[in-house]
Amino acid sequence: MTIDHAKVRRETMRWNILLTLNHARPIGAIEDLVLATIQGVFPDATLAELRRELDYLSDRNLVELTKHPDGSWYCDLTRHGTDLAEYTVTCEPGIARPAKYWGG
Repeated sequence: MTIDHAKVRRETMRWNILLTLNHARPIGAIEDLVLATIQGVFPDATLAELRRELDYLSDRNLVELTKHPDGSWYCDLTRHGTDLAEYTVTCEPGIARPAKYWGG
């Protein structure tokens, strides 16, 4: 069996974005903060790569994006994104959310 490293990276990045924004609640975060956090996991992550995954999460109604005229993006979780990050809803394919191993 061959591992698709690009897929693993994308899906893991999406999960880490959701976790980052969950910790930034209720304020949300500017993309620079999210990128710095993602680069702790993937040091070579780029702004373009982050924006691609933010767009994906926005298309799934998990993240709300505000694209400012100066070019910066502001992001926040939707209620669906919060539910996903808090393990209160099922995670559909495309996001590498680990299985819940604790009770409650």
